[in-house]
Amino acid sequence: MRFQNREEAARLLAQRLGEYRERHPLVLGIPRGGVPMARIVAEHLRADLDVVLVHKLSAPFQPELALGSVDDAGHVYLGPFAASMGLDGEALEEEKRAQMATLAARRQTYAPVQPRLSRKGRVVILVDDGLATGATAIAAARAVRAEGAAVVVVAAAVAPPTTVRLLEREADAVVCLDTPEEFDAVGQFFVDFSQVTDDEVLRHLKEHAAGTLAQPH
Repeated sequence: MRFQNREEAARLLAQRLGEYRERHPLVLGIPRGGVPMARIVAEHLRADLDVVLVHKLSAPFQPELALGSVDDAGHVYLGPFAASMGLDGEALEEEKRAQMATLAARRQTYAPVQPRLSRKGRVVILVDDGLATGATAIAAARAVRAEGAAVVVVAAAVAPPTTVRLLEREADAVVCLDTPEEFDAVGQFFVDFSQVTDDEVLRHLKEHAAGTLAQPH
């Protein structure tokens, strides 16, 4: 299955998530690619929108290979194969510090537009465009669970079956539009997979907030 763009995938995903509309969910986009999709999902479900800040931990000399991930509170998740890499603890700690600095800067960028919303007692839907290893989504799921989320749902356009199975151990539900066995990268399943910038993330957060305020109560 190939999606024209993130917007098309988000609209299809929103339809699949319709059962949560009456539960006043909190939709959290995983920056940056997950945020444009999260906004569409949030609008469809008449939900609150925020971001969840997690970042992958890259293997030394292989920046595209995710060993695991870290959230902005410093909780680390390491993928099942990380131990086999023979990682030096100091190198991992250095990578963790670097990614936490990135997350802190990102939070500072987003905070004036989007105050952090409480996860406690909420139905939380984590949205990303696609999940390769699932490391980032697992870290996000654990982070919101630790903050008191009542129900955790992971939603994405595409992920390999092995990743979906990993996530099913962490989340109450996983909603994925396509689960191909042959999976190289998320971008191969989108015609347009343009990079999402921080400015675009801010625009989506601002416009969603403005639309929410304009709705009758």
